Amino acid sequence: MATTIKDVAKYAGVGVGTVSRVLNGEKAVNEETRKLIFNAIRELNYVPNRMAVRLRKNESKIVALLVPVVDHPFFAKFAYYAEDEADKFGYSVLLVSSQHRKEKETEIISKIRRREVDGAIFVTHYQHDEQELCGCPIVSIDRQLAKDIPYVTSDNYESTKKAVRYLHENGCKKIGYVGSKPLVASEVMLREDAYRDTVEALGMSARITNDVIEHGEERKVVEEFLDRFPDVDGVFASGYTMAQTLYEAAKARGVKIPETLQIISYDGAFRQWGGEGKISCMEQPVEEMARAVVRLLLAKMAGEETESRTVLKTSFVRGETTK
Repeated sequence: MATTIKDVAKYAGVGVGTVSRVLNGEKAVNEETRKLIFNAIRELNYVPNRMAVRLRKNESKIVALLVPVVDHPFFAKFAYYAEDEADKFGYSVLLVSSQHRKEKETEIISKIRRREVDGAIFVTHYQHDEQELCGCPIVSIDRQLAKDIPYVTSDNYESTKKAVRYLHENGCKKIGYVGSKPLVASEVMLREDAYRDTVEALGMSARITNDVIEHGEERKVVEEFLDRFPDVDGVFASGYTMAQTLYEAAKARGVKIPETLQIISYDGAFRQWGGEGKISCMEQPVEEMARAVVRLLLAKMAGEETESRTVLKTSFVRGETTK
């Protein structure tokens, strides 16, 4: 005999109405009670009739997560935790890789308007017209797409400043920056600002390359950087791919790391991909970012007031590329 909502309520020690509110994603249930109900659902293997719920509420119980690519450590890890958090509230996640095609992002906006998805999380390198986004429950990572669209980011400026100062305190006198610039305004740009401000405050000259590049051009960029600044003894890289490419290119030239060249990368999500212990990094709290942005989206979908900007702190992880 199939498990019913009454069975779940009895197992959890709550009323049927409370179980129903949790299944419908309503907020008026405390966290402890929610945990009891979700535990009962798991233990009893209860499968709610979600189609009936969706028809009653005109909801799909699906949110879209749009990322540029899925074969990148940060986006893969982010998607994992976003899906896990959404599942707690009874939502499924439609993962979409834009593959740098703006029309795929536009299609997600259309799906929201057609009620095929209830909302979306955007990690995008493109600018969308504010009128196009108006009224759509959307949140984003690292940049504000429109004035009423909240976003979550990490403390890009302070993290970069700390990294550059760490290199200096570790004996580096000629510190460089190698990165790839986003196509549109983003808090990622604060990394270059922080680098320039910090080396100036330390009385150093800037040694920098930071242009808009295509994926796959990283090796060319770092080779040109090393040719241009052969005396560099410390480098802050704006992301994992650039840091890893720099590490490999410098090694191929016979540069001793960290004795002659020290490297710190922004990000850190790559540590689960076999990079554990190699490159020192300012590690973004990817899990915290993913869970925060899902909760922010659900609040926006419910019509609640939300913070327009949420900033989370990174943590320094020392690897083999610094002394």
